[in-house]
Amino acid sequence: MTDTQVVGNPTAAAPAGGTRTAQDVVTPDVVARLTRGVTGSGATANHTPFTGEKLADLPESTPEDVAAAFERAREAQRAWAATPVRRRAAILLRFHDLLLQRQGEVLDLIQLETGKARLHAHEEVQAVAVAARHYGRKAPAYLGPKRHTGAIPTLTKVTELRHPRGVVGQIAPWNYPLELSIGDALPAFVAGNAVVMKPDTETALTALWAREQLIEAGLPEAVWQVVLGDGPVVGPELVRHADYVSFTGSTRTGREVAQGAAARLVGVSLELGGKNAMLVLKDADLDKAAEGATRACFSSAGQLCISIERLYVHDSVADDFLRRFAEQTKALKLGNHLGYGADMGSLVGERQIETVKRHVQEAVDKGAKVLAGGRERPDLGPYFYEPTILDGVHAPMSVCEEETFGPVVSIYRFHDEDDAVARANATPYGLNSSVWTKDGRRGRAIAAKLRTGTVNVNEGYASAYGSVQSPMGGMGDSGLGRRHGSEGILKYTEAQTVAQQRILPMAPSMGFTDEKYAAFMSRSLRLLKAARFR
Repeated sequence: MTDTQVVGNPTAAAPAGGTRTAQDVVTPDVVARLTRGVTGSGATANHTPFTGEKLADLPESTPEDVAAAFERAREAQRAWAATPVRRRAAILLRFHDLLLQRQGEVLDLIQLETGKARLHAHEEVQAVAVAARHYGRKAPAYLGPKRHTGAIPTLTKVTELRHPRGVVGQIAPWNYPLELSIGDALPAFVAGNAVVMKPDTETALTALWAREQLIEAGLPEAVWQVVLGDGPVVGPELVRHADYVSFTGSTRTGREVAQGAAARLVGVSLELGGKNAMLVLKDADLDKAAEGATRACFSSAGQLCISIERLYVHDSVADDFLRRFAEQTKALKLGNHLGYGADMGSLVGERQIETVKRHVQEAVDKGAKVLAGGRERPDLGPYFYEPTILDGVHAPMSVCEEETFGPVVSIYRFHDEDDAVARANATPYGLNSSVWTKDGRRGRAIAAKLRTGTVNVNEGYASAYGSVQSPMGGMGDSGLGRRHGSEGILKYTEAQTVAQQRILPMAPSMGFTDEKYAAFMSRSLRLLKAARFR
């Protein structure tokens, strides 16, 4: 059934394949240094998926700790907001350089905390560096005063100003602990906000490492507060105190966050779940499509919100494509070591692997065929599962509609492209999708019909996500709001319009009666339209 290869120590007694182990990387001194930034009076711990063993003892925050963190952040935010935006932006550019210089440190932490392959950890470094560079360069233009045409041209002078919201509450997930923590916080900081962040406890060291680097780059320490603890305890407290909430996680929890924010009339941005589709058209380059599908489905063991879980293939090329895709999937190397060389790592924990096992077993019991994978690998570690391709999938199998969030993809054949688009759109989710064809114009035309926040043509997810001048986010049950581009920073601001009226008031004057004023304004409005004023 599988030819999946192994890199590293098959016994997985400890991360292998080099001289560094978890004990070498996560020393007591490192933990003490990083956790100085946590507001917490209790105790908790995190673990490495490679072995399931404890990595570090961490502080745990109480509701009172969360309130104290917000109080400190509010006091620090006033001075931070008064700092010129170009000075704030320069800090991001210095952080960019520190991140790239010291990337080995954070790559080790990401691997140990998530279990992912090092190349997939490096995707996080790339994404954060690009975001730091982008907002470090563009923030002054995004946030600077904007002149607009006033109600009466030349007589009404209008300026749009952007003010920080105050203290942003951010809840970050475990699957991309660098990118989805500091990557989302950078535009909030450069916009003049403070941040109180709750990273997932299991991946907290990565976020705390990023905080340490940003402080070294010049961010005032009190501007970034960190709290840790159980989501049902700490999360609602964070929402209760924040001036704006940024959340990445499940759709179910996202609804609860949105309800809490709405009750307080504060804004919220949510990136939630996905059941992302890839369409392989009959004219696709099958070798490139198979290679792209392998990356799109199995990067970070499929624990990526924008990874592909549904694969629609034109029936005229399905057999040839699946042969290539299965061969490449079986050739992937699993690894449990610190360092490059593995193509896929571990799932993050018990809940993830149980979902994967349930989805695959139910599909097989109902007639699906396993083309590759289909087995867990306890010889590598407690949460390893082989990259898996399922053919013959159909409703009501859970894998058809539920988000698996693991290394499992389902195959569906189609004959008519409009039917494929309709089936791809037949989901409450709308985060990401992918189209493969040799005809770029045709690919873009089909992309426009797909109801997802991002669509990649001849790529699985990275092209759209990496294009940080453009917005990224979800439709439907996949969320609200966008990261990246102007929307990714302006959401952390309040818009203020300042209108100065000159010479004449916005009312009858100079002896005009009400009737004459109304007639004069009516003629003026017609003239403004004829002159093509906007």
